[in-house]
Amino acid sequence: MMTSEIPKYNETFNPILDILKNEIIIHRRELIKKVIDKYYLHLSKELLEEKIKSGDILIENRIAWGISYLKQSEYLEYPKRGFVQITSKGREQKDLLTLKEVQHEISKLNIYKNNKLYSSDELEIQTSSPEDLIDEGFNKIEKEVKNELLEKLKTIDPYYFEKVILILLKKMGYGDFVETSKSADGGIDGIINEDKLGLDKIYIQAKRFTENKVREKDIRNFIGAMSGDTNKGVFVTTSIFDKGAEEKAKNAHHKIILLDGNKLVDLMHEFNVGIQIKSVYEVKQLDEDFFVEQ
Repeated sequence: MMTSEIPKYNETFNPILDILKNEIIIHRRELIKKVIDKYYLHLSKELLEEKIKSGDILIENRIAWGISYLKQSEYLEYPKRGFVQITSKGREQKDLLTLKEVQHEISKLNIYKNNKLYSSDELEIQTSSPEDLIDEGFNKIEKEVKNELLEKLKTIDPYYFEKVILILLKKMGYGDFVETSKSADGGIDGIINEDKLGLDKIYIQAKRFTENKVREKDIRNFIGAMSGDTNKGVFVTTSIFDKGAEEKAKNAHHKIILLDGNKLVDLMHEFNVGIQIKSVYEVKQLDEDFFVEQ
């Protein structure tokens, strides 16, 4: 049955076994590719290229965990480094394999190895892989930090908010910035030199709003304040832009980029502006190459 979502690791069990039943032995990377080609090529390009926090391709990571769990439950084996092969137990599996059956087998085998009594009542069904759980935790923390960051931006001094925006653009790789005079900035809060020589300029307008939306009039005034030496501008706010403002920016002869509060904190989080790294976690895996005899 085709779905329009990335499969859970347990949903890859049967596709993996199906591919392996037609292969004597296959390299792990080739197995993952064949599973994707046969079962998941209907997914969108964005889904097929989606990555997890570590940088791995999500669908490949899910299939890899499916392989790992099938190995632990002895439905397949690793005959040599990097290669996978189905076991007799895997070939004898006629019905669709379920997560409960796989975890049941893993629990039995682990308890048997430790000389303990097995009880199926103690079985805990978990449809998220360990890395899925790590990513879920990181995403929750990231969302909370961004919410706190946006609330903080709404309360700081408006002039300092303007400086924050210029610092962000500097960290994003733009050139030196110049803050305009607060007494008569004419709607321009800063000027960014897009290149080292200052030949191309980007004008900045920063509005620290708590509730009010940026309206069409604000964009019109911003465009009017831009001098003839540039046609590029960035309008940033802690709130949102109404429809009129979006249309005015879209249809202007100038190139106007709009950054609302959510986009702003996304960029600040990405470029570490206003936040600091609290902890760094390492996820380690077996180095198969280390055990290859020279």
